[in-house]
Amino acid sequence: MSTRTNKHAAHKKKSCCDGQIFKELVRAGLAWLEQNHEKVNALNVFPVPDGDTGTNMLLTMRSAWKEIANSDDTHLGSMAQRVYDGALMGARGNSGVILSQLWRGFARGVEAYAKLDAETMAKGLEEATRTAYQAVQEPVEGTILTVAREASEEATLIASQTSDLREILEKVVQRCNDSVQHTPELLAVLREAGVVDSGGMGLAFIMEGMLRHLNGESLALQEPTESTLARHDTLAPHDELGYGYDVQFLLKGESLDVDQVRADIEAMGDSTLVVGDSAMLKVHVHVHNPGVPLGYGAEHGVLLDVVVENMQEQYQEFAAHDHGDHGIHDKTSIAPPQIAEGTIAAVTVAPGEGLTQIFYSVGAGRVISGGQTMNPSTEEIAKAINALPTNKVIMLPNNKNILLSAQQATQLTNSKQVSVVPTTSIPQGIAALLALDPNGELEEVAANMKAASEMVETGEITTATRNVTLEGIKIKKGQIIGLHNDILRVAGNNITEVVDSLLEKMGTADLELITLYYGTNVTRHEAQTLVEHLHGTYPDHDIELREGGQPHYFYIISAE
Repeated sequence: MSTRTNKHAAHKKKSCCDGQIFKELVRAGLAWLEQNHEKVNALNVFPVPDGDTGTNMLLTMRSAWKEIANSDDTHLGSMAQRVYDGALMGARGNSGVILSQLWRGFARGVEAYAKLDAETMAKGLEEATRTAYQAVQEPVEGTILTVAREASEEATLIASQTSDLREILEKVVQRCNDSVQHTPELLAVLREAGVVDSGGMGLAFIMEGMLRHLNGESLALQEPTESTLARHDTLAPHDELGYGYDVQFLLKGESLDVDQVRADIEAMGDSTLVVGDSAMLKVHVHVHNPGVPLGYGAEHGVLLDVVVENMQEQYQEFAAHDHGDHGIHDKTSIAPPQIAEGTIAAVTVAPGEGLTQIFYSVGAGRVISGGQTMNPSTEEIAKAINALPTNKVIMLPNNKNILLSAQQATQLTNSKQVSVVPTTSIPQGIAALLALDPNGELEEVAANMKAASEMVETGEITTATRNVTLEGIKIKKGQIIGLHNDILRVAGNNITEVVDSLLEKMGTADLELITLYYGTNVTRHEAQTLVEHLHGTYPDHDIELREGGQPHYFYIISAE
């Protein structure tokens, strides 16, 4: 990632800019991130299909741009505040929330200024760094925080030497890039995985886009248009269940251009996943018109294994089944429970149809669609909380990458009393909900739910997305891998063998209950066969199988 500076001579020194020029800098930062966000996604430390840092930062920036796109405000401080407002509402994932907090601090730092000059930029970046560090309970160096801090330090230094805004931004971008390259020296997990910090690189791309704009260089991408923003709007739910269609299919063809197909599908909707090679691609996307991606696929090859699900209506369409054999259950249609005013209600997040129904069956007041690669925004979480008829709410994020968004959403919840119980997995969320006492005291109930969530062991079975050596385990792309409480523990070429090995490492022999939630890439017959096998290994255990409907993960396993 390099920035040409030989065009400086063609441009006058720029000592300051007003709110409208700052608006264009934001647009340029967004455009350059949009051009490069897949590079950011590819930097995922763990070889699991949740490398969405770039996407989360992109969606956060889109929301920020949407807030200022039609503003003619010329006051810098006012425009910066609008950027923060938009970024907060659209913040997704930890990277998106930290980015929104950087904008929050920047807005604080420049709120009294009508124009941005070198000194003001330094003040804004300094406050941005301070605010972002304060927003994270346990700041870690070697992350986006480090990159922001070092960029701020550079800005302060250069601002004492020059009033040229372009020059200070040039030095800031250079420091960002250097800082990103040094992140593995500060964070062992990056060093072991052989990657730099993804959030830090995303921030560097945003800053570089701004510099390219000042230098008159091409951003190699159309700027966000009204149609782009309108498309993003249509994908936001009209209520907590309004998510359009989930479209999945295999695209078989000859010499498929993977990057072009990915870019085209991504332009159609949200939660995009395009993986594979030039002969076969797996496509997943959320849209409001499923005919668009399906028509596109038919034009470029042969469609196989087409799945189209109406996510807005799906919770009403489940048929009730109970087979009774070995604890095997199908999902059942369960409406959200009636919530009485003054009681405690829970809002939670689930990545699949079956899991949504399970959460409703154990008492969730609202279930937000989301999870790996589909982190809900701060605004979506706040809307779900605000939709409840009670003012006492417990939020269960069920994913470490949704935790910060959940915490930020409490700022947008109409003065409700909201407690975030920091669940990081589906089994933890279910265990927490089982301890919900709607008539108790909020703080005490939250504490009890947190304690319950910590009593369950979580296992996850998925496919490695790249070659890597991590946690001492050498992994090849395409292998089956198993994680125990978010720690990579096993790799192999057979799902059953990996499940066996993972359960052993989870200490399952000393526990009593095993529950398997199978995903969209597992048939019921395959799941039932696995349960029969596990009964041979654990004859004295209760073993239950439920359809989770989650993407990407063959099984989510709960052991307690």
